[in-house]
Amino acid sequence: MALNLFNTLTRTIQPFEPIEKDGKNVGLYCCGPTVYDYAHIGNWRTFVFADLVRRALQFQGFTVRHVMNITDVEDKIIQRAQERQVSLESFTRSYEQAFLEDLQCLNCLKPHQTPRATDHIAEIIGMIQQLIQRGFAYRTPDGSVWFSIHKYAAAGHQYGRLLPIQLDELRVGERVATDEYAKEAASDFALWKARVTSDGPIFWPSPFGEGRPGWHIECSAMSVKALGTTFDLHLGGEDLKFPHHEDEIAQSEGATGRPFARFWLHGAHLLVEGKKMSKSLGNFFTLRDLLARGFSGREVRCLLLTAHYRETFNFTLDGLHAARSSLSRLDECLDKLKAAASPQAPAISSTTHAASVELLKTFEEAICDDLNISAAWAAVFQWVSAINRQAATAELNPAEASVALAAWQRVDSVLGMGSRPTASVPPEIMALAQERTEAKKNRDFKRADALRAQLKALGWVIEDTSDGIKLKKSEP
Repeated sequence: MALNLFNTLTRTIQPFEPIEKDGKNVGLYCCGPTVYDYAHIGNWRTFVFADLVRRALQFQGFTVRHVMNITDVEDKIIQRAQERQVSLESFTRSYEQAFLEDLQCLNCLKPHQTPRATDHIAEIIGMIQQLIQRGFAYRTPDGSVWFSIHKYAAAGHQYGRLLPIQLDELRVGERVATDEYAKEAASDFALWKARVTSDGPIFWPSPFGEGRPGWHIECSAMSVKALGTTFDLHLGGEDLKFPHHEDEIAQSEGATGRPFARFWLHGAHLLVEGKKMSKSLGNFFTLRDLLARGFSGREVRCLLLTAHYRETFNFTLDGLHAARSSLSRLDECLDKLKAAASPQAPAISSTTHAASVELLKTFEEAICDDLNISAAWAAVFQWVSAINRQAATAELNPAEASVALAAWQRVDSVLGMGSRPTASVPPEIMALAQERTEAKKNRDFKRADALRAQLKALGWVIEDTSDGIKLKKSEP
């Protein structure tokens, strides 16, 4: 079944086909974090979306080479490193490490490469020199280098591939103080920024003079080095379409004379509690803020994967509680399957289990339909209902349970929910639970009920099962 994706470059849904002749190897580039602070939940929507794309490709049998850059030099980074009076490397590496830890907490597959901009200054300078030689870039007296969109367009190239652009409009969102640098046109963008006093010790030598790279050229140089002049997929948030991604296309194709990325996928904006994130509104969350409130990375990932990636999504605390409930329902079903499955069950085809066959079929159809995650989850919970009905009527035999678990593992290779973390039960909680068991044995039900209430007040739910008691953490 073909994986169909909405290509921002063509504004259409297209069957995905890789460049490689073998039809299996895929190059995927995602714009990564700018490491001057912890990534917020809006950033994480993009990175979890990128993880979903990679997993979906692998689900379809592709071998993916996933590259995500680390932007470790730009205006905000320089400003904050200077304010804290620490080196650029010392400042950025701590946030880079935090990002990788958060990525793991959300069960995102680690990219195969996470190149840093500061490790690719030579490649950046080389690409700028190519652009100067080809007539698309020019130097200004202060030693800065600019990309000329008018010269690029005059040579027959189109600027505004991802969305319509008026070339004479101001470059809203550009990471440069335009009044500090001379340039020929407001639409031009910086490839190399001449050193200024406020940069302090953060600069590199170059044929153009001391300075540092512009933001856009960093991604072009790193992606081309890692994946070649033309590669399959480029991902990012929709806020990066202009200027960042438009500039990437222009400077990359201007330098190499080759097409850049063939497919462009963009994730939509995220709102929090119905509003744009703002610290003043109290709705600005990093992943670590949510963990401190008692939520897990698994629950955050689940919520981020409930809406289609091209739809604006409202992230709420109530939504996190709903995600927790959904995962609990799923986990209870999986517990039943694990209890029923037998390691000695014969190897049988999944066709012997109709619900699992339907799950895999419907799930694949949903994922191949431009990553229709809502339909994918609907298929999962239809399957959960079917499994629960079978378990309730004792119709779930070990062989069927084993097949059902295998089907779930295949589905979860895309969703990335993983297993429910095992909560370690503190000794004092276990002692109360055992005391309750003894009270029930002695038919002291009043005492048993009081102990259940005490456990609940301490954040634990006790369940009586045929295999004995089970303790679970309750919702905060």
